Amino acid sequence: MSENIVKVWEESIVIPTYGTGSPDKNPMFFEKRVYQGSSGAVYPNPVIEKILDEKEDVSWKAVFLENRYLKIMILPELGGRVQMAFDKIGNRHFIYYNQVIKPALVGLCGPWISGGIEFNWPQHHRPSTYEAVDFRIEEHADGSKTIWVNEIEKMFRTKGMAGFTLHPDKAYLEIKGKLYNRTPLPQTFLWWANPAVKVNDHYQSVFPPDVHAVFDHGKRDVSSFPIATGTYYKVDYAPGTDISRYKNIPVPTSYMAIRSDYDFVGGYEHDTEAGVLHVANHHISPGKKQWTWGHSDFGKAWDKNLTDEDGPYIELMTGVYTDNQPDFSWLMPYEEKSFTQYFLPYRALGLVQNANKDLLLHSTVTGNTLQLKVFATGPENLQSLEVRVNGEQIYKDVFSVSPEDIFEVKIPLPAGAPKAPWKPSSAERTVTPACATRLPHLKKPLS
Repeated sequence: MSENIVKVWEESIVIPTYGTGSPDKNPMFFEKRVYQGSSGAVYPNPVIEKILDEKEDVSWKAVFLENRYLKIMILPELGGRVQMAFDKIGNRHFIYYNQVIKPALVGLCGPWISGGIEFNWPQHHRPSTYEAVDFRIEEHADGSKTIWVNEIEKMFRTKGMAGFTLHPDKAYLEIKGKLYNRTPLPQTFLWWANPAVKVNDHYQSVFPPDVHAVFDHGKRDVSSFPIATGTYYKVDYAPGTDISRYKNIPVPTSYMAIRSDYDFVGGYEHDTEAGVLHVANHHISPGKKQWTWGHSDFGKAWDKNLTDEDGPYIELMTGVYTDNQPDFSWLMPYEEKSFTQYFLPYRALGLVQNANKDLLLHSTVTGNTLQLKVFATGPENLQSLEVRVNGEQIYKDVFSVSPEDIFEVKIPLPAGAPKAPWKPSSAERTVTPACATRLPHLKKPLS
């Protein structure tokens, strides 16, 4: 396809699908159940309590976005979820791609599927996650194109919209959320985007360098991070276990970052040298969470419940207006809230120390050498790089970078420079004024 074109189209696709039973004909008007730490009330949503054992080929309506870097597939008949997100440069699915629709009774109203990116609102594991939503397509003067999905949810009659946008020369998926209270009464809501990530023994979650502790749901328990040293989810991690590594967590476990001044969270596959990152304004989107079924027989059993052949996954959930679950926020009468999230693939960097939607930064000290790597989500020319040690400049250069070509440099450190691990005050990346307006947090010290 042309390098500067975004394509959008509708297509029917056939996906092997396990069916569900019929909804209970009597709405669940009152039920004293608790779901995800909050009320399990769902009225007037229908509840389904049966999953069929046999699969069949089913034709689903899909809507696609594609540019030179990414190909995205959205299923409006399944809650408007992102079912597939493919990195064309890396030739990989940067979001877990479940190639079968295999629901389990995990959702608030019953059926729920793993994979892709689910959008949870106004309650966790969204009541309409397995229902069809409306959609429309927008084309913009700058060549970008957007698929909007929207619904008026049944519980509180609030309206929720998500706009998925690809830009001609950007290797990220932009998602604009809009929530509107159509009623004269205050209403509660939460919004957590729920991307799934394929994992194995080489997978590591990527939390910002200022995250040193994580909370459980409701902040009932706390653990140091990434090295856990106590008991968390009834597992004794003493004398020290790296819980950023999927292979080290044996039981179903959630953890949510405690305060961060950075705008990113993600994960990295050390075997394929590729990862995924979420970027959003941390003042609006502070929620950074990992969930796993656990690296054990129990987790493997749930893998089989949710897929036929695509293996284990974790969830890297990202919340707006809250940093914990099941915390809710308010929409006042006739109030609208809007926000933007970005999901992007990256390669070859390893663990990221800082990022925004345009540039990702990695640093490593080995012996007396500082290695810096920069990844860009679009062509970035004439960027300025400056490194200081103990206040003195030891390196300065101008470089260009793009999704195809990663910038990398190795810089000898002077005598007396701090050794690894690289201390937060030891170096600082500075950028040109034009780039600095986009990268305020890349003024922060490296770690």
